[in-house]
Amino acid sequence: MATIEELKADSERKMTSALKALHTELAAIRTGRATPSLLDQVKVDYYGTATPVNQLANVSVPEPRMIVIQPWDKSLMKEIEKAIMTSDLGLNPNNDGTVIRLSLPILTEERRKELVKVVHKKGESARVAVRNIRREYNDAVKKLLKGKEITEDDSKDAMDASQKLTDQYMKQIDDILAKKEKEVMSI
Repeated sequence: MATIEELKADSERKMTSALKALHTELAAIRTGRATPSLLDQVKVDYYGTATPVNQLANVSVPEPRMIVIQPWDKSLMKEIEKAIMTSDLGLNPNNDGTVIRLSLPILTEERRKELVKVVHKKGESARVAVRNIRREYNDAVKKLLKGKEITEDDSKDAMDASQKLTDQYMKQIDDILAKKEKEVMSI
């Protein structure tokens, strides 16, 4: 059976992973400024495999409100366009035969508020993930206590440490969400 230290290290690793996943998801939410990371979640069907756009093309940002995609294989133009249209980015690609241009429209106040709701939804998913990790850790500690592998004092200390770790990650999630909300709402 794992020790309390191993359980704590594993929980911290999982919580850090949940935080990284939140960062990745929030990077895909557009804020009115063009960044190549907007396309990170867009997958293209490339010979039966879902492949990220950045692995099939050069993605650049020549202007603050435009993304240019230059596929290495010109036969993928239609597939890339289709993947962008079916994604939840709300962008219409323009294909001139050699490159695909994505113009980011200015976000309306209403759309910004919708994006803030999406940001909060993703944040809540991260919070749930962190709480589930805490619950798994606490269950493992209870199992150790039941098996008489640790004392009740050790169990209480471990549960307190688990709660402190959870609170620490919840604060980080709140900070990330506040920053992203400010970014989305700024013009």
